[in-house]
Amino acid sequence: MSEFWLISAPGDKENLKAMEKMNTVTSKSNLSNNTKFAIPDFKVGTLDSLVGLSDELGKLDTFAESLIKRMAQSVVEVMEDAKGKVQENLLANGVDLTSFVTHFEWDMAKYPAKQPLVSVVDTLAKQLAQIETDLKSRTATYNALKTNLENLEKKSRETLFTRTLSDIVNKEDFVLGSEYLITLLVIVPKPSYIQWQKTYESLSDMVVPRSTKLITEDKEGGLFTVTLFRKVIDDFKTKAKENKFTVREFYYDEKEIKREREEMTRLLSDKKQQYGPLLRWLKVNFSEAFIAWIHIKALRVFVESVLRYGLPVNFQAVLLQPHKKSSTKRLREVLNSVFKHLDEVAAASLLDASVEIPGLQLSNQDYFPYVYFHIDLSLLD
Repeated sequence: MSEFWLISAPGDKENLKAMEKMNTVTSKSNLSNNTKFAIPDFKVGTLDSLVGLSDELGKLDTFAESLIKRMAQSVVEVMEDAKGKVQENLLANGVDLTSFVTHFEWDMAKYPAKQPLVSVVDTLAKQLAQIETDLKSRTATYNALKTNLENLEKKSRETLFTRTLSDIVNKEDFVLGSEYLITLLVIVPKPSYIQWQKTYESLSDMVVPRSTKLITEDKEGGLFTVTLFRKVIDDFKTKAKENKFTVREFYYDEKEIKREREEMTRLLSDKKQQYGPLLRWLKVNFSEAFIAWIHIKALRVFVESVLRYGLPVNFQAVLLQPHKKSSTKRLREVLNSVFKHLDEVAAASLLDASVEIPGLQLSNQDYFPYVYFHIDLSLLD
């Protein structure tokens, strides 16, 4: 599973024995893989400041998770033709996300533990805010380009009545520069091809004999040329309509045709040029944002453990990876049983959801006798 439970309990003898018991039971019952989660000794500051940080870290945790999910989705969108390779581009420090979480080490160089906690949190918040700003800017540019290209490509897939013709017609298909003659394009239903060939010359006066040619067709019909004198255009259109032939309003403009073709070429080129740099940026900054997120989880465990268990700082954090979804209920029961002595009221309320815990702001299902945080690596679900 790509789900982790990050818990902590006091580090005294009684609770270390409880940890050992938990490890034994979960191992024997094949409920989870458990590893110690190392958290450095931070400057605690005042308890009041920790209460404020607890709230701020909760919001930052939510923001960070949302950001990395958006970045993961952006990788999917950029790698539209290679979606099977998305996961191998979502790494943290060059390793898969599960390995990074299970082998987590605090980055002292980037987030010095000797700084006040508020400074560490501020560094993380500013880093994530900058990544989000850059993400919005970079993806907006790429998506606008992609949308313009898709719109042009969509025009080439529409019906003969509406689709762009710049990729179909050629100069040689038209009589150009004549004061008297003009070439029209006519859409003929497939069942009427023979009728068209037999009648187009007689639909009006002054139609040039043998001037029709099939340019292209789709599943409904074909696009034919026909050359006639300019002065009979209106009469020809009327007679064509009576026979269920549709004159497509199109006049060959070499400059416009060239502009459309160049626009498609330019957009394809620009998309190709932006693809590599954008994907590289997403990979690097996804890694940075993910690493920051797990550091935020570590900070939350530290702050909540101090607030819950008091000073001096003495707690043990453990990372549990449930083996399968069906075992999570049993795993929760084991944890509540082993650590119920930490908070008898909370433990009782887990059995009776109607019991209210005085002063507790979290909903009962989010509160346990031990410190608990959830990490879900299913970022693409």
